[in-house]
Amino acid sequence: MDEQRVRGGPRQWWRHGPARWDGWGEGERAPGWPWRSTVLVTVFVLVGSNFAAHGQAGERAALDVFARVLLLVAGALLLWRKRYPVAVVFGTAGAVMVYLGAGYPYGPVLLAVALACFSAIVSGHRWAAWAAMGTLWAGHVLVAHWLYRWLPPSGDSAAAWGEELVVATWVVAIAAVSELFRVRREQWARERAERAEAARRRADEERLRIARELHDVLAHSISVINVQAGVGLALLDSDPEQARTALTTIKEQSKEALGEVRQVLDTLRAPGDAPRAPAPGLDRLAELVEQAASAGLTVEVEGEPPRLAPGTDLAAFRIVQEALTNVVRHSGSRHARVHLAHDADVLRLRVDDDGPATGADAGGSGNGLAGMRERAAALGGTIEAGSRPDGGFRVLAVLPLRASVGP
Repeated sequence: MDEQRVRGGPRQWWRHGPARWDGWGEGERAPGWPWRSTVLVTVFVLVGSNFAAHGQAGERAALDVFARVLLLVAGALLLWRKRYPVAVVFGTAGAVMVYLGAGYPYGPVLLAVALACFSAIVSGHRWAAWAAMGTLWAGHVLVAHWLYRWLPPSGDSAAAWGEELVVATWVVAIAAVSELFRVRREQWARERAERAEAARRRADEERLRIARELHDVLAHSISVINVQAGVGLALLDSDPEQARTALTTIKEQSKEALGEVRQVLDTLRAPGDAPRAPAPGLDRLAELVEQAASAGLTVEVEGEPPRLAPGTDLAAFRIVQEALTNVVRHSGSRHARVHLAHDADVLRLRVDDDGPATGADAGGSGNGLAGMRERAAALGGTIEAGSRPDGGFRVLAVLPLRASVGP
C-alpha cells in the first residue's frame, strides 16, 4: 500500500496561535510584506512626533526636513522586518539614535525600534535585538550626559539619571514581552508538530488495521473458494451433485466475504459511525469449523473462551481464522486442532496441524503471520509460530484479559 499522508481540515489558529507567523524562520516560504502595519506605524510616528514637537517647543530642536526623513526611514524599514529582522533592528536603532542625537523631540519614534526588536526576537535573533537596544540606550546615555554640550539644541543641560532608569526599564520590558511571545510561538509550533505526528500515526495505524482485516477476510474466504472450485471442476462430470455442493459453498463464502469487506470499507466512507454489523468474535468459531470442513479440513475445538472485550474477541477470532487458512493453503494435513485455555490474566489460543508442509511457505505467508503478531502486540500479547518437534506446525497466541468484561 502506498504511503499517503492524511491531512486535516483548516487550522483553527485562534486556538493554537496566529497562522501568519507559522513560517518565520522555518525556510518553507518567504514571509509576506507587512504593508498595512508598516504604513500605520509610520503615519503614527510622523503625526505623533508633530504633536510631541509642539509639547516640547523650546526644549528640543524643531522638526525640519531632515528630522522627517529620519522618522520616515525608521518607519519604512519596518517593511523588511520579517525578511531581514537583524538589519531592520539595527537600522531603526541607528536612525532613532541620529534623530535623538540631533536634539529632535522625544515621541513615538521609539515605537519603530520597539516593533523591530519584537520582530527580531520572535524570529529567533534575540542577541541581535538585545545588542541593538543596548547600543541605542548606551548611545542615548552618552548624548544625554556628555555630548549634549556640542549637539543641538543649544543651551541643553544633562538629563537626570532617573530618566535613564525609566528608559532602561522600558527597553527591558519590550525585550521581555518579545521573549515571552517567542516562547509561546515555539510552543504553538511544537503543539502543531505533535498534532500532525499524532494524526499521521493514527492514519498509519488505521491503514494497518484495515489491511489486516482485508487480508484475514479475503485470505480465508478465497482459500475455501479455491479448494471448492478445484473440487467442483474435478467432479463436474463424474459427480454433478457433489460439484453442486461445492458451487453452493463457493457462493456462500463469496457472499460472506463481500459482506465483511463491505463492513470494513464502510468505516472509510463514514468514519466515526457505528458499524452496521457486530465485529466477529470467538462466538463464531463454529462457523470457522464449518467453513474449514467445506474445504476438506477437519477441526477439533477444545476448551471454551471467556467473555472478552470486543477488541480482544476480534483479534482472537482473526488469529484462529488466519491459522486455519494457513493449514488449508500450506499444510498437507487435513486435520487441525484448536485449543483454548485461560486463567485470570491471559487467554491462550493454540492451533496445531500434523503437516507436512506442501510448499516453501510452511505455516503461512509472511503477511499473515505479521498480521497475527500485530494484532497480538496491539493488545500487549504475543504470538509464537513454528514447526513442532514431532512434525506439523503450531501457532500459539497469548492475549491479556485485562480489558475483558465480567460475567
